[in-house]
Amino acid sequence: MSEPEPKKVVAIAETVSVKKLSELLRVPVSAVITELMKNGIIATINEEIDFDTASVIASDLGFDTKPEEAELEGKITLENLPEILAAEQSGEEPLTSRAPVVTILGHVDHGKTTLLDTIRKTNVAVGEAGGITQRISAYQVKKHGKMITFIDTPGHEAFSGMRKRGMSIADIAILVVSAEDGVRPQTKEVIEFIKEKKIPVIVAINKIDKPEAKPDRVKQELAEYGILFEDWGGDVICNYVSAKNNINIDKLLDSILLVAEVEDFRANQKRDGLAVVLESNLDPQKGPVATVLVRTGTLKVGQDIIAGGTFGRIRRIEDFAGRNLAAALPSVPATIFGFNEPPAVNDIVQVVSSKALARLKSQEQGDHTSLKKIRSEEDENMKRFRIIIKADVQGSVEALEQILSGIGNEEITLEEINSGVGAITESDVKLAESAGAMILGFNVEPTAVAKRMAENAHVDIETFNIIYKLVEAVKGHMSALLPPETIRTDFGRLSVLAVFKTGKRDMIIGGRVSEGKIVRGSLLEIKRDDEIIGKGAMGNLQRNKENADEVGQGNECGVVFDGSIKIQVGDTLICYKEEEKRRSL
Repeated sequence: MSEPEPKKVVAIAETVSVKKLSELLRVPVSAVITELMKNGIIATINEEIDFDTASVIASDLGFDTKPEEAELEGKITLENLPEILAAEQSGEEPLTSRAPVVTILGHVDHGKTTLLDTIRKTNVAVGEAGGITQRISAYQVKKHGKMITFIDTPGHEAFSGMRKRGMSIADIAILVVSAEDGVRPQTKEVIEFIKEKKIPVIVAINKIDKPEAKPDRVKQELAEYGILFEDWGGDVICNYVSAKNNINIDKLLDSILLVAEVEDFRANQKRDGLAVVLESNLDPQKGPVATVLVRTGTLKVGQDIIAGGTFGRIRRIEDFAGRNLAAALPSVPATIFGFNEPPAVNDIVQVVSSKALARLKSQEQGDHTSLKKIRSEEDENMKRFRIIIKADVQGSVEALEQILSGIGNEEITLEEINSGVGAITESDVKLAESAGAMILGFNVEPTAVAKRMAENAHVDIETFNIIYKLVEAVKGHMSALLPPETIRTDFGRLSVLAVFKTGKRDMIIGGRVSEGKIVRGSLLEIKRDDEIIGKGAMGNLQRNKENADEVGQGNECGVVFDGSIKIQVGDTLICYKEEEKRRSL
């Protein structure tokens, strides 16, 4: 008989997230969570577990473990990337000019999207057929033979993380302000971030062809926030435009090229590429896909790469228009194929020397998800609403996690068990069944098999294509788990003058309404010597020996009291009602 094959040994740190453990073991995260549940541990994808717990789970899955040794060097993140780029500018390596990276920002409905659409339609790079696909979040235009790269970020407040990312990697910011509306809350947010990042800004006062347009007033408002224009002694270029009617759009592009010429943006094309992941998704035919912006160096087909906790080898590179590229140069937005799974938004793509090293380094870099959960493990009374998120692209997952992380209170918390991109599958349903979770889909649907499995397992799946509809649904489900709020309404008071009959559970009393009114069918509190001594209910109400619905102040009446408390002459009955009201978050 042959000896059993030895178990693979995996190095694990003192603490490790559930997701990173799944990456180390190269098993689905659902398998790790399932094993944790078998051991009586409910843990979400981003929760940390200790080495001993991880070792038990690894053993159950057929692995041996050992403590992780010293950290690998060379970790690059979005936070330390600016330092690397700054060092490159002052180094001795030869630098070449690159296209400026521009982000267009502004308050909702001020015309940012229309401006982007106008630029795409009228100034697309030579050979471009049509526009871009919705999943592409960056594109290029050509003006006077020079390229300009635009980062397209959503304008709604739910996508503030994406907007800040767009600003953090941009060379130039275009601040769009409506000539009708002037400065608004998101305008102020953008101005503050521009000042913080100290990047050049160009103002585009939009909708100048509108009857209510007041561009000079807008300039005055912007000046109050420190945006000083060239004709006012400052250094900020201002363009009066109409995105809808294509007025002065060419002048705006000329302004961008002018600023780019002054700033002289350069990068080292000869080094290995460093790129920021703007978006990612799981394509059913093409596999994991990542949309990136190359910040410096060159990415080439065939290179081994890492990005956060993912790795792979570049099989194909496409430009923003879907054309194949042999290499992606600095400032070029590109789509990369070849990752083992979709990388997280904000991760840095970097080249490594081999596939094995790529896998090892990706394990070291681990998980960088930004979800902030509200948790209270110590409070056993805390209610928990568990969810699994599936979305079309990684950016949608990020936006959902950001906005959902703020839902909850001291009584109920939201727990994300798992998240991912692509269709809702059988493994999602199995995990949801084990964890008692609901599956939320955004711009995705369950497979036919997953749908049937969910119906049989009584797993709830809800899908949405509008982010706030999903958020409202989550709030509704969580609110339904909260105990209702009791609303009390006081009607009046009755001074007890006589007790006519005393039974085991009821009494007939007479009295005078001293305050407000007495309402038939109400609840009653008994007050004696300034102290509430008990409660009961009104069985019947009479005035002048006839049934009455209510009796007003100053009038005498008879009351049938239902309750165990024995009422005495001189007591006061407080008449009130209670209503249960559904609470909301």
